This record gives sequence, C-alpha cells and structure tokens, in this order.
Amino acid sequence: MPRSVNSVASRNRRKKILKQAKGYFGRRKNVYTVAKNAVEKAMTYAYRDRKNNKRNFRSLWIQRINAGARLHGMSYSQFMGKVKANNIELNRKVLADLAMNNPEAFKAIVEKVK
Repeated sequence: MPRSVNSVASRNRRKKILKQAKGYFGRRKNVYTVAKNAVEKAMTYAYRDRKNNKRNFRSLWIQRINAGARLHGMSYSQFMGKVKANNIELNRKVLADLAMNNPEAFKAIVEKVK
C-alpha cells in the first residue's frame, strides 16, 4: 500500500506561515523554516505588547487626569477618591478625554466632587 501523506494540508500550513511573513526581510519571507521562527517570534511580541499597550494608555490617562485635576487644586488621588465616593461612573479613559478636549465639562465634574 502506498504511503499516504496529506500534502494538501501540509502545503496550506506552509502557505499560511509564508503569508504571515509577507514583508519580512531576506530569507525570513520565503524560506519556510526561517519564516516559521520569525512569525512565531512576531506573534510572541504581538501578544506581549497588546498587554503593554493597555498599560501605556492607562498611564497616559492618569497623567492627563492628574494635570487636569491639579489645575483645579486637587491631586489625582484625591480627585479619583472623591469621584468614586460620589458614585460618578466615568472611567479613566473618559475622564482623560474630558480633561484634554473639554475642560469646562471636566471642571464641572471637579466642582461636583469637591
């Protein structure tokens, strides 16, 4: 009985990796074994940096809220404590956007929590 190899699936698997490696430099884009390693590494970085991106944005929002709160004589921690105490359910992303792009609305929130 002849040996059975699933060449259709094998080819598709290799094509999928090479398609993901499109745009890479040198052999990383067209040699399967090299491309496989490059794509695997890239996926690892992508997974890690999706988490880091969330951290970076949260940090940015905190800086913006802090700057906005200090214009009205409060620190970030005092402001956020009072926001939570007054049951204002705005997250940091929204508060940072208000502080940056709509200072009068942010001022109204600060006045409400004082």
